Amino acid sequence: MADLTQQEWTSKLHADKNAVILDVRTPDEVAEGIIPNAIVIDIYKGQGFISEVEKLDTSKNYYVYCKMGGRSAQACGVMNQLGFKNAYNLIGGFSQWNGDVASM
Repeated sequence: MADLTQQEWTSKLHADKNAVILDVRTPDEVAEGIIPNAIVIDIYKGQGFISEVEKLDTSKNYYVYCKMGGRSAQACGVMNQLGFKNAYNLIGGFSQWNGDVASM
């Protein structure tokens, strides 16, 4: 897992042809908007979160965010334990995001 600033996260994401954006926030938080093209798996689902993540392709590079950066760091750790090689945490999360926002 790597903690990346918004600038690092965004530039790495745009240059990555093997990228997947993962939003681990709650449904109420997601209702405020998402980073475009993100898939949403709520980390508070516990085992349900792990079950959903296990369905993902471990060969992809995951750009993970939550509201502030704490839960996404936890998610990256879980993903690393499940065999994901590249999971990048967005420091500051969606609360500090100044890029494009899409509706769910």
